[in-house]
Amino acid sequence: MRVILMTGKGGVGKTSVAAATGLRCAELGYSTLVLSTDPAHSLADSFDLELGHEPKKIRPNLWGAELDALMELEGNWGSVKRYISEVLQARGLDGVQAEELAILPGMDEIFGLVRMKRHYDDGDFDVLIIDSAPTGTALRLLSIPEVGGWYMRRFYKPLQGMSAALRPLVEPLFKPIAGFSLPNQEVMNAPYEFYQQIEELEKVLTDNTLTSVRLVTNPEKMVIKESLRAHAYLSLYNVSTDLVVANRIIPEEVNDPFFQYWKKNQQIYKQEIYDNFHPLPVKEVPLFSEEMCGMAALERLKETLYQDEDPAQVYYQENTIKVVQESANNYSLELYLPGIPKENIQLNKTGDELNIRIGNHRRNLVLPQALASLNPQGAKMEDDYLKIRFASVVSV
Repeated sequence: MRVILMTGKGGVGKTSVAAATGLRCAELGYSTLVLSTDPAHSLADSFDLELGHEPKKIRPNLWGAELDALMELEGNWGSVKRYISEVLQARGLDGVQAEELAILPGMDEIFGLVRMKRHYDDGDFDVLIIDSAPTGTALRLLSIPEVGGWYMRRFYKPLQGMSAALRPLVEPLFKPIAGFSLPNQEVMNAPYEFYQQIEELEKVLTDNTLTSVRLVTNPEKMVIKESLRAHAYLSLYNVSTDLVVANRIIPEEVNDPFFQYWKKNQQIYKQEIYDNFHPLPVKEVPLFSEEMCGMAALERLKETLYQDEDPAQVYYQENTIKVVQESANNYSLELYLPGIPKENIQLNKTGDELNIRIGNHRRNLVLPQALASLNPQGAKMEDDYLKIRFASVVSV
């Protein structure tokens, strides 16, 4: 199965791009599902029809669905949620407060990715297109396997066995005192099963022959910075970006004086998109005169984006950014800059941004948090990668 994740800042048009990509894939004969995991769903509005939690056929080879986070959470985490709610109510919270607090922050977002993994396992579709939430928060949770792996295998598994053995003995004494029961086997199993799903999901998302992220952006300063930050986080967890879509560019034929300032600024920011995301390919999409709603509008967007191309292809496979931890507080940031001599590169770090000047071109790279507090300590070119070493400054 080919997996394509569309992401970007809210309001940039990623849902329309996801829907148009689905239309083109279905047109080429791929069995395609477009799945919205954005809490503020707009996929149904884009197709101009009703969609629900389960896939609904839109046209031949094309299905659409909008994730119901509560239904997904109940199916994956229901037993744990009910147990946490029972504990909180025993400590004095009312039912509604306990229900709300029993849902941990970020759980609805990560269950959207778990739903993606289930479709991948089922193999009912050739192409899965995810219209994801505006932020990369859910993707940051991919650090769970790395951080929690040792704990889950060395500590949690033995705890499960101990809990199963001791529960019949301790429960009669525990509940009258505490006011709630000890967790049963279903509750104890859920966190480890959840961890296993995330661990398997990570393998799918980090396989750049199967999964690609496509960043949708607009030629605006704040939107570009958000896209650069998302790209940095994706690269931090080895999730490959293969394409950037620069959306809503005012066409040349628009000559109304009202738009002249916007057009001038867009030319500057459009060049920044090419410079800052190089060597990723960039597709330009104009600002259309009508709203991207309904099949006719999506067909026009599809033609603009792809023409005769196959959107299921991998447009770019090389990871343009790599972050390697060499030791505690020592990292190497590796940027793919093929054919660029080291002597043509100038570096300057300002806050959480690394400014890279190559000849007349400048690239502003928003650093992941792990590097933002460190200082560059040197750089070298090796195998077309500019490798920049970051370390903490040792005070004397």
